[in-house]
Amino acid sequence: MEAGRVAAGPSGSAVRTEPGGGTGAGLTQTDVCIVGAGPAGLVLALLLLKSGLRVTVVEKTAGHRREFRGEILQPGALALLDRLGVLAGAKDRGCHPHQRFRLVEGDRVLLDIDYQVLPAPHNHLLSIPQAHVLDQLLVECRKLPGFALLAGWRVNGLVRDGAGRVTGVRAAGADGVRDMAARVVVAADGRFSKVRALAGIEAGRSDVFDQDVLWFKLNQGAPGEQAAGPRAERVSWAGQAVERDVRVFRASGSPVLVYHSYPDRLQIGWTLPHRSYTRIAGQGLGHVKDRLMAAAPPYADLIRDQIRTANDLSLLDVFSGRAERWAQDGLLLIGDAAHTHGPIGAQGINLAIQDAVVAHPVLVSALAAGDTGAASLADFERRRAPDIDRVMRVQRLQSKAMLSHGTLATQVRPRLARLLRHTPLYRKVLDVIAFGNPAIRISEECFTDGPRPRRRPGTD
Repeated sequence: MEAGRVAAGPSGSAVRTEPGGGTGAGLTQTDVCIVGAGPAGLVLALLLLKSGLRVTVVEKTAGHRREFRGEILQPGALALLDRLGVLAGAKDRGCHPHQRFRLVEGDRVLLDIDYQVLPAPHNHLLSIPQAHVLDQLLVECRKLPGFALLAGWRVNGLVRDGAGRVTGVRAAGADGVRDMAARVVVAADGRFSKVRALAGIEAGRSDVFDQDVLWFKLNQGAPGEQAAGPRAERVSWAGQAVERDVRVFRASGSPVLVYHSYPDRLQIGWTLPHRSYTRIAGQGLGHVKDRLMAAAPPYADLIRDQIRTANDLSLLDVFSGRAERWAQDGLLLIGDAAHTHGPIGAQGINLAIQDAVVAHPVLVSALAAGDTGAASLADFERRRAPDIDRVMRVQRLQSKAMLSHGTLATQVRPRLARLLRHTPLYRKVLDVIAFGNPAIRISEECFTDGPRPRRRPGTD
């Protein structure tokens, strides 16, 4: 590392480094340092590796040892992962396809979105443990030269040169402190991004959804039982089978999202007005369970039997946000670090993957030109911002549809929705939800590692 670089130390103070790591830090050099080994970070790593670049990924957890809630992949993300040669291996680890998204109230279906009208093979939603996707991405990354993963290392500083350009990161791990010099740093470390905070970039939080989500998981079979037979496909409600699809149960302004999670579990999210859970929980766990059972009748028995303590429930703060800028000299923000979304419409992972695909040629071009200044890297935001704005608008509309009440919501809108299914507008809205920007394609012209991957026939 050259003399004169300045690192933000663990306390946030400036630490001047000398050649050879005068602060006692070990030194790693790479082309691109990606902070965060989630879907955005690892998809981008694989794309850059295929383009002949050296990539170091820094991840604060080891072996995906954290709770993943978002598991739904939309068709747009499925197509990109398939083209990268990742989807088949991830699916082989276990997953559940879902053909429909339904909004129901009591025994009435208010909204029925059928993904089967989309072109095959990616004409469905896919519930797949995020760890399965990340593990397969790591398998593919490790096949290529120039890859390094530092798992269990926490970034606590940005290294800058005398002009203020980001030239690396400082991270602490079990072996001490290490400085990683990089031609460019990418923050892919989530909605509470440490890198974004270290860079002094405002998160741009917005509470437009004004909601919280109480999240929990239920075992659909007996404890420890694997998915098998009809139990994995459906549950029984009032003597009738309930097909496995993604459902939102409307109940008194507090919708409940339910979908099946591999191997034989249910992921359930109860949407509540912001900061209202304290009042509800104050009436006791039994009251919380009664509200949940009334909201999602098909799963009442499971809720009654399996929620035993408040520790079985997790309260999530739902908000959207858009960072004030996505680039500094030597630094790029992608995924939730750049823009955060609510859980409505299952967009998080899909937007992250598409971000990586869009950022890939921007970074390859910037590095080839030797220009990783903010103006050059900001090309990513210029390309991506219209898509993000469009998704946020759609999410707001979806939120209103699920939370609204009265005759318009329960009588008129369902009839309009059925009529719209036979118009071009229905397909246009579905395409936005399912694909985001359908023009996003992997820039395979940047690849240097030989034959491009082909989709294995019959993988979907």
